Amino acid sequence: MKNLSGEQYAATKYNEYTVRESSTLLEFLMQEIHGISRNKAKDILQGRGISVDGKLVTRYDHPLEPGMVVRVSKHRRKTELDSRWIRIVYEDKDIIVIEKQPGILSAASTGGQFCVKTILDEYFQRRHFKCHAHVVHRLDRDTSGLMVYAKTIEAAMCLENDWKGRVFDRRYIAVLGGEMDKEGGTVESWLKDNNACVTFSSPTDNGGKLAITHFRVLNKNEKFTLVELRLETGRKNQIRVHMADLGHPVCGDDKYGSTQNPLHRLCLHAYRLFLYHPVTGQRMEFETPYPTDFLNLFINH
Repeated sequence: MKNLSGEQYAATKYNEYTVRESSTLLEFLMQEIHGISRNKAKDILQGRGISVDGKLVTRYDHPLEPGMVVRVSKHRRKTELDSRWIRIVYEDKDIIVIEKQPGILSAASTGGQFCVKTILDEYFQRRHFKCHAHVVHRLDRDTSGLMVYAKTIEAAMCLENDWKGRVFDRRYIAVLGGEMDKEGGTVESWLKDNNACVTFSSPTDNGGKLAITHFRVLNKNEKFTLVELRLETGRKNQIRVHMADLGHPVCGDDKYGSTQNPLHRLCLHAYRLFLYHPVTGQRMEFETPYPTDFLNLFINH
């Protein structure tokens, strides 16, 4: 193998840039690297892939002066998250937003249980972050979609103490059994668990918690109905129980009366999460596409 000089070796590992005018590191990266997004630039920084004058830098506001040399790694960091269960949608020093697949718990219900929090904590450890995933948001094991976790105590307390004020729009997409007559509406009831952890619904106060779900029909055929759901409250099993109340349980939800399971999963996906950042107050909007397999149930019917 041909021996490389130090400069030649560096060229195979890094892209090198010389600073021409004063700026911050993030501003410099946005100007110099064509097509890079702010989130991608921050991810490279957090992944320990950038040095300034030979010193590793992770702060996006690191000041740069003319003559400084910035090196950006060409290689994907081994510390990046590669998981079949979750995909990172957004991350900063305070929060992380992920898309969860069905079949995994948001947080452990017993010690040592595999869950999203486990994956995130291992990911933070690999990246040498001195933080843990604080559970401030949950989805049922078999529900997929967007979730937010806090990375600091400050962010966690803010979200926990003012969840309704901070998280201002959460929406789901679901496939329900049967053809629904209504085009939309609101379900309001009190929800309470029994000793077997089954949630029961009552039109009058049963000592449980008031739950309010708004729904809108998007498509339907003789077998299924596709609905968008907007939560005004966030109670355990709220959507699943309220759709069963309407006589159209979520497909795949045998716990609450479904006899149809066309996709071999619970057909419920959290596709929208709008919130105000718990530390900066910035308005943040996240959405994922409707699951393709949900939509395919309404083709050629």
